[in-house]
Amino acid sequence: MPRAGLDPAQVTEAAAALVDEVGFDRLSMGLVAEKLGVKTPSLYKHVAGQADLAHRIAVLAATQLGDAVRDATQGRAGGDALFAAAQAMRTYVRAHAGRYAALNSARPDGPDDPFAAAATRALGSLAAVLHGYDLDPDQETHALRMLRSMLHGFSTLEVAGGFQLDTDVDDSFTWMITFIDRGLRAATPPAH
Repeated sequence: MPRAGLDPAQVTEAAAALVDEVGFDRLSMGLVAEKLGVKTPSLYKHVAGQADLAHRIAVLAATQLGDAVRDATQGRAGGDALFAAAQAMRTYVRAHAGRYAALNSARPDGPDDPFAAAATRALGSLAAVLHGYDLDPDQETHALRMLRSMLHGFSTLEVAGGFQLDTDVDDSFTWMITFIDRGLRAATPPAH
């Protein structure tokens, strides 16, 4: 019988907090059990195993990231929405590097997989930012991939301590977002 008060969501939350502390690559059922104060076999009453737990963390992360970007961009458009979305993603990755790593390692198991829906919502939050630029529909996917790649690269390099030059990282981030905004504006077809 499962421990009273413990459920799959609580196990997932504890594991997500753990990977934020120690790194996604150190996720283990034993460490999660220790964090929850239970024996490792009791976790299998709530999750199918470590792969299932990692997948659940990815669903949680995709949902949280999508919500953070959506909330940050409410009522904003153009460069203002872009900067708010970028800052929301950067803030999320800095605060939750372990769960963000889980998100990036996950793949949907099929159309009914909760990860597919959560990842689609997260990408949709970023794609909504691009709608303010009135891009040619043929360019929207390219723009979304570019934006996601640049934000991902900057944020993960920052978390890993990859910026060692003696220039303010916040200034570099602002410069990058301004550069992206100018590029997106330049790609917008002129009004007739």
